[in-house]
Amino acid sequence: MATFRPGRAAMAAVGASCLVLGIVTGCGSSDDSASDAGSSAAVPSDAFPGQAASGESVKIGLINNEGGASISQPENREAAAAATKYVNENFKGIAGRPIELVECKSAEEPVSARDCANQMVEKKVGAVIVTSSGFGNIMAPIITGAKIPYVTAVTGGATEGTTDGAFVWAAGQNTSQALANYAKERGMKSVVAYAIDVPASINALKMVGEPAFKAAGIDFELVPIPMGTPDATPQVSAGLSSNPDGAIVFGESTVCTAVIKSLVTLGSKAEIMTPQSCAAPEVVSGAGESAVEGMKVVSSADTSSDSPESALYRAVMAKYAPDTATSGYAVTGYQGALGLYRAVAGLTGEVTSETITNAIRSAKDVVLPAGDGITFTCNGTALAGQPSVCSNEMIMLTMKDGQLADPVTVSVLPQDGD
Repeated sequence: MATFRPGRAAMAAVGASCLVLGIVTGCGSSDDSASDAGSSAAVPSDAFPGQAASGESVKIGLINNEGGASISQPENREAAAAATKYVNENFKGIAGRPIELVECKSAEEPVSARDCANQMVEKKVGAVIVTSSGFGNIMAPIITGAKIPYVTAVTGGATEGTTDGAFVWAAGQNTSQALANYAKERGMKSVVAYAIDVPASINALKMVGEPAFKAAGIDFELVPIPMGTPDATPQVSAGLSSNPDGAIVFGESTVCTAVIKSLVTLGSKAEIMTPQSCAAPEVVSGAGESAVEGMKVVSSADTSSDSPESALYRAVMAKYAPDTATSGYAVTGYQGALGLYRAVAGLTGEVTSETITNAIRSAKDVVLPAGDGITFTCNGTALAGQPSVCSNEMIMLTMKDGQLADPVTVSVLPQDGD
């Protein structure tokens, strides 16, 4: 079935002319069998050419989930700002003009999500970058309804993947499909999913995850975990009653830590599988390195290998956001922002929401920032039924000594039956 392939970031897709441009667009992959992500690779000296933007600024909106009672990820905003400074100072911003980020902090609840979306419309930004949110169903219709492109690295719900004028660089909503593919190849017969009890996570697992696992011939059980739960032992114990082969953990840091600790305390032998959020430094320290050792992490990003795109991510963050941790979810802000700037790198002349939209739609094989060689094309064909999603691949990593390692590319397309 060839679902998994060795990491490709060190191959030609990010080499030669692509690599020296840092902000490459239209650089296609040439060899899936090229060296894996363990190859020695460094950021080239000309990844920071110092070609600064000038003239009147281009306003780009940035909405980040920050300041909420249960979920707050300022690192996502900091990473998006770092990518913006990088492009302004080295790749002449957008069409030669500096990018001005118009920021709005959403408390990850409906009222503030709606307010942020309306602010973007009122301020007439050219595009809106959403770093990570479970309220795209509220924001995307408002923003795209004003003919402003809505872009994000990883969708938090079905609306973003199906809304005209929205663009999702990576196949993040399909994490559970990628995990189903992995579990099938591992020969698992049953899986329990512990998910933070918010609509985005629960609905995604019910609508995408459960059908994907059932289609793979794997029993699937969903156990909701209330947001902010410090001790998930009762819920975890209930989910282990069927002795599952795999345990999926979906949530923010508190839920991730609570579930993983409970799995260890209860002596579970189930293989732990999670999205990027459960690999955050506070989860590793809170649960303990031994608890997360060997944990499989599906992500849109590779932040720790020596591949060129991963090395570039760390170099940009070190220069423009040196106090922000690179190993957690911050990369979604970097990918969302730099993905947009790469997609419109060929734009010249007038910069408007319309010309930005047209540039995104016409760009082909754009290299996903920190994406292990994955590329995206926003022509509506990457995933059936999700025309706004621009790629059908993600990355599977393994936690080793508290760090993400050994990236491999994994398809989110349903596997053919055996």
